[in-house]
Amino acid sequence: QVQLVESGGGLVQAGGSLRLSCVASRSLFSASATGWYRQPPGKQRELVALIISGGYTNYASSAKGRFTISRDNAKNTVYLQMNSLKPEDTAVYYCNVRWRPEDYWGQGTQVTVSS
Repeated sequence: QVQLVESGGGLVQAGGSLRLSCVASRSLFSASATGWYRQPPGKQRELVALIISGGYTNYASSAKGRFTISRDNAKNTVYLQMNSLKPEDTAVYYCNVRWRPEDYWGQGTQVTVSS
């Protein structure tokens, strides 16, 4: 089995910061893409940040300037640093890794931002 385990979610005051971690059971050296998605309550899942081939990154417009995605391949870990959090960032956050040709998902971690 391939497993992705997220951690680092929780309750934080608006303006605060959190760092999410995703530990993979398979080497990230072979991953073609790694990203973070989120699903706010009552809404569809949406892309937050993505690392693709060559180390290029994509961010949702709502995340640019506040969130940073990174990978530590030696530790098989993907991170999402979230700063200046807003109540609208409240969601379940999911780690995603593409090991061609399949996508794998973590179980999700809850992030709640209070006003």
